[in-house]
Amino acid sequence: MLFNSINYAIFLPTIFLLYWLACRQRVRLQNLLLLVASYFFYACWDWRFLFLLIFSTILNFGIGIQIEGAKTPSAKRRWFWLSICLNMVLLGVFKYYDFFVLSLRDSLSGIGVETNLSTLDLILPIGISFYTFHGLSYVIDIYLDRIRSERNYIDYAFFVSFFPLLIAGPIERATHLLPQLKATRTFDYDTAVDGMRQILWGLFKKIVIADNCARFANILFDPAAEYSGSSYLLGAFFFSIQIYGDFSGYSDIAIGTARLLGINLLRNFAYPYFSRDIAEFWRRWHISLTTWFRDYLYFPLGGNRRGLWRTVLNTFIIFLVSGLWHGANWTFIVWGVLNACYFLPLLLLGKNRQHLDIVAKGRRFPSFTEFRGITFTFTLTTIAWIFFRAESLTHAWKILRAVFSPSLFQWPSFPTINYAYVNLILVFFFLWIEWLGREEPYAIAKFGQSRPAVVRVAFYLLIGFMIFSLQGRQNQFIYFQF
Repeated sequence: MLFNSINYAIFLPTIFLLYWLACRQRVRLQNLLLLVASYFFYACWDWRFLFLLIFSTILNFGIGIQIEGAKTPSAKRRWFWLSICLNMVLLGVFKYYDFFVLSLRDSLSGIGVETNLSTLDLILPIGISFYTFHGLSYVIDIYLDRIRSERNYIDYAFFVSFFPLLIAGPIERATHLLPQLKATRTFDYDTAVDGMRQILWGLFKKIVIADNCARFANILFDPAAEYSGSSYLLGAFFFSIQIYGDFSGYSDIAIGTARLLGINLLRNFAYPYFSRDIAEFWRRWHISLTTWFRDYLYFPLGGNRRGLWRTVLNTFIIFLVSGLWHGANWTFIVWGVLNACYFLPLLLLGKNRQHLDIVAKGRRFPSFTEFRGITFTFTLTTIAWIFFRAESLTHAWKILRAVFSPSLFQWPSFPTINYAYVNLILVFFFLWIEWLGREEPYAIAKFGQSRPAVVRVAFYLLIGFMIFSLQGRQNQFIYFQF
């Protein structure tokens, strides 16, 4: 079920009441209830893949115990690599097998070698990248002696499949979430209200901003259409806003939902479009995935501690894997390479950590230098998103050729252009609220706190009214496909 659906609007209050009234302060019963709810939530998508989720859970739960109990380093190492290989096979078969087979077949055909390699045409299980990474981080942390293996299957299965984060993250760590599942959780009114406020803002991002931007992005990214460079650039802008509103909106709803249940999830977005360079952008975009790759891949590869060329290689590996993680398509790989090319100059010049503070902290407006950096970074990111959104590399090059042609200076023209202007007003309203709240965990966390209560309530009612009156077509969240 979608977070922005009537079914979820019934499901969440039901679980909330059972959790706090029927199971209050009984941790084992709370965990069992949320595990059953999570399995039901997942089965609503496709009950057949519930067995794959359970298999993945049992696999890593059992191997975690074997790693901790291994008598020798070599036995410990064997169990560890068995888990890594099985998880990668599980992910690879469903997500990447057809891509590699088709790429190999096309490559061989290009040199005159015909093969009869066949694809599996499997449906991609929703959320498989996310729960596989939950399990991998758990096993790696046990192998590195960062945590003890979990002996309670209910608690471990709950950690892997907690319904707010199961489909599209944040990607949690056992070191962060498992201790919370062991502790007694008591209802806190202020925390619950804050969670509801974050859910409200997440719904606004998804329903009002992302879904309406999607209407125009879909028109302008139609492979069969021909538009001017200015129209394509506007389409790329709408997609940039769409993917941010869609994914960060999902994260806000997930984090807010967890807070209703007394659980704190990792922050996943920190106003990335206000970044002053690409390095800052990647510290603020999909934080749980970025830090996962940093801790479990980049650092083990040696990071930037093994010389210049190894640093360059490791950086490209991280961004290539990040592109491939998003999908089995050459467009995602090029997107990853392009971001590596953006990032490397900062890394090699030692400027990749020069913006660790909040932009224009304590000030209403950014300086000219900050504004220039934000604009340049957003432009680079938007160009990269063209590859991410395009149907193929050919499609992406077609758009880029138009963008970097004289037609860039024509006035945009495409179907429903007048509605697009109205949508731009919504987008700038959204960005202004985000800017005002950029020092908080989410934009409206403390919005209007210095104002009378009636003003705050009026603002929340306005947001609610816009959610119901300006909703676009109900779209599935973008990151469900990854």
